[in-house]
Amino acid sequence: MTTPQGELLPTTRRALTHRIAVAQAEGRTPSLVAAVVRGGRAVWHGARTSVDRHGPDENVQYRIGSITKTFTAVLVLRLRDEGVLDLGDPLEKHLPGTGAGEAAIAELLAHTGGLAAESPAPWWERTPGSLRPELADVLGKQPRLHPVGRRYHYSNPGYTLLGALVEKLRGAPWEEVLQREVLDPLGLRRTATRPSAPHAGGWAVHPWADAMLAEPVEDLGRMAPAGQLWSTTGDLARFAVFLTLGDDRVLGAETVREMRAPAAPAEAADVVDGAAYGLGLQIQHRDGRLLVGHSGSLPGFLANLTIGVEDDVAAVVLTNCTSGPLLAGVGADLVRIVAEAEPRIPEPWRPLGEVDSSVLELAGQWYWGTHAFALRLTLDGGVSLGPLSGQGRRSRFRANGDGSWTGLEGYYAGESLRAVRRPDGTVSHLDLGSFVFTRQPYDEGGSVPGGVDPEGWRGIG
Repeated sequence: MTTPQGELLPTTRRALTHRIAVAQAEGRTPSLVAAVVRGGRAVWHGARTSVDRHGPDENVQYRIGSITKTFTAVLVLRLRDEGVLDLGDPLEKHLPGTGAGEAAIAELLAHTGGLAAESPAPWWERTPGSLRPELADVLGKQPRLHPVGRRYHYSNPGYTLLGALVEKLRGAPWEEVLQREVLDPLGLRRTATRPSAPHAGGWAVHPWADAMLAEPVEDLGRMAPAGQLWSTTGDLARFAVFLTLGDDRVLGAETVREMRAPAAPAEAADVVDGAAYGLGLQIQHRDGRLLVGHSGSLPGFLANLTIGVEDDVAAVVLTNCTSGPLLAGVGADLVRIVAEAEPRIPEPWRPLGEVDSSVLELAGQWYWGTHAFALRLTLDGGVSLGPLSGQGRRSRFRANGDGSWTGLEGYYAGESLRAVRRPDGTVSHLDLGSFVFTRQPYDEGGSVPGGVDPEGWRGIG
């Protein structure tokens, strides 16, 4: 038996349903709704609820809390891509007078600006935003708790500042800019700063009794860029596709790839847990796979978006309780279930469209000292260089159009690779950020720095 392209097998669908059923029952949440994305579209929706004949679907809104931060980060990166700002710019350059202007924009995106985690009392998530009308009310008298750039410290006020930055540079409210530049182009019609029917109500479930208490729904005001949004599994499934592939109407593929790269120094505990933070995205190594996305919470709601980029699988999980199921684990499990039950089928191998003979002659084995490396041509017109042992420094390189390449990742990111030729046009060696790679170990004809012992290779005797 075969299934149509893109659809999940019945056994996979049952495993997904079982996982969210366990999460809803053991987490004691009034409702839980989820979606799985594969191949650029949603391929499964599921829901569990305590109310008979009233199950939520992919169009029911839930508050998504801090997943809002990812949307705010997208707006900031749009400004960078347009040349309006540089991520290395201090906030003070574009938004003066905050008292936190020493932090660079990239540091605020990555939560390394040294700012406090929360705004001053009263608890901002359960009180009206009107209590904090100005940025000074959000930041308080001591906005900075740590040296700028030295450590990762999650900060809600930091993303409030980024929202204010967007407003200053766009000359319009954050909400309007978000609608115009992200929600409308991506077709996220059920994502908004305020709920519209159908939407879930937020509840607190008593920790020692099966009883519920309604949670207040507050407009967060200035804090909106850190956690205001409502959305659906349908919309967040489309947002997951964007965060995987990019969309030139909003951000290109290279920029969303940049968002997914670690940008903050990890605490020791984070290293052990395999957790990191990018530019508006959380990063986690779990079950042998790299996952990116974001979690969110506000009184009455929990949310999670998890993307397994290499597996081409993403999951969205939303629920309406203050505490209960650990949604990051549920999201990771949904990705794992699909990735293991129905592994991604690779694209067919295809030859290069055209081959540059001057590049082709560089392919093959090279030596950095005595370390053996292989240089390969890649389908995107660049090259890759990595150790034959499989362990050690490796990178892909982007062609610059002048016979040189620039490293894209790892130790060699940003470093220049070029072939050094002799007067007769033959290749002497490769120069990679001053490292010399030769065709033979310490090749006498390869301009090895420090020279080569004239006695050559020899044994002990």
